[in-house]
Amino acid sequence: MTTEKLNQLKLKLKKFRLEFTEVNGTPALLINKDEIIEVCRILKEDTELKFNSLIDAISVDRFQKLNRFEMIYNLVSIENNDRIFLKIKLESKNPEMQSLTQVWKSANWYEREAFDMMGINFINHPDLRRMYMPENYEYYPLRKDFPLMGIPDSIPLPNK
Repeated sequence: MTTEKLNQLKLKLKKFRLEFTEVNGTPALLINKDEIIEVCRILKEDTELKFNSLIDAISVDRFQKLNRFEMIYNLVSIENNDRIFLKIKLESKNPEMQSLTQVWKSANWYEREAFDMMGINFINHPDLRRMYMPENYEYYPLRKDFPLMGIPDSIPLPNK
């Protein structure tokens, strides 16, 4: 993204509490979770920005007391050949945020995976249920405090 486009982006989002950073040369926005939907609608619907594709989303466990979890969304403007990362920090005890499926339908599977593996709750998600683990499984396997060898007898294994 050129400096001119980045300045244009900053101008359009000046009313929000954002922190602009960079990840290996790609712009990144640290966004307050309460403002995420409004910021995303601007990024998608603005006639100059056109971030119309959500390519990927990942969840991160920082394993710290404050803001332990983080969601990172990878957006692309196909027309402008631009990319941007959106970062949302989530609290440790109750990690939750609004679902971005309201803006990009492609967030569905990524958010379900983050819910299943990390325990992040997505408010207003159309189908928030586990993908890999059994529905009644009470643990989150990708959290850093999950034992490497798993929890004995937590899931019945098939007979050989």
